[in-house]
Amino acid sequence: MAAPPLPTGPAASPPDKRRYVRQIFSDIAPRYDLLNRVLSFNIDRSWRRRAIGRLGWERHQPGTFLDACAGTLDLAVELAGQRGFRGSVVATDFALPMLRLGDGKARGGQVRRAAADTLQLPLPDASFDGAMVGFGVRNLAGLDDGLRELARVLKPGARLVILDFSTPPSAPMQALYLFYFRRVLPLVGRLVSGHPTAYTYLPASVMDFPPPAELEDRMRRAGLRDCGHELLTGGIAAVTWGTR
Repeated sequence: MAAPPLPTGPAASPPDKRRYVRQIFSDIAPRYDLLNRVLSFNIDRSWRRRAIGRLGWERHQPGTFLDACAGTLDLAVELAGQRGFRGSVVATDFALPMLRLGDGKARGGQVRRAAADTLQLPLPDASFDGAMVGFGVRNLAGLDDGLRELARVLKPGARLVILDFSTPPSAPMQALYLFYFRRVLPLVGRLVSGHPTAYTYLPASVMDFPPPAELEDRMRRAGLRDCGHELLTGGIAAVTWGTR
């Protein structure tokens, strides 16, 4: 099935974005991991480790952790593979082809998959000892609704960690970054994935995503406290966190 037209600007309604995002990630699933490694020069793996380092999973062992917008399970598997980790990870995504492609990565019964939309998680209140989202919340049709839903499923004292792209604060770094993101990345992404718009949507979604300080504020409004953030690789990416 061909993806619907790319929704852009303030006229893009949540249903349009939800439908588009589900379709493009289903379409590019077979090449998703390869493109992540190529387009990030393999730095994305170290970013995931930094995000997990902010989760505080060691204080909740054995515990149950949520990886929302889990894609092909990279973040879930990274957490499950941490030395001393004795808990379990529930990985959710609404693009089923992405979850299925993570089959070969799952570590026995430690990582369980579930088809679910982060805006409407079929999970009880206060059921997780921690939650994380890697490169996913900016794809939600409603960011604030998603943050509230993620906060809802956390136990008191549990932490939400969000890893996503950001815009470097340094002017020279920002110029190089924007050139790469707007010119190089869409071209390489289109050639390797074969998808006409997925890697045009990516830089557009990053430009529309709030900077870490604003994301912190929105996490507070969603019911989280002790929020903070850390810039990675000069601000190309950021880890933002808050506690229920």
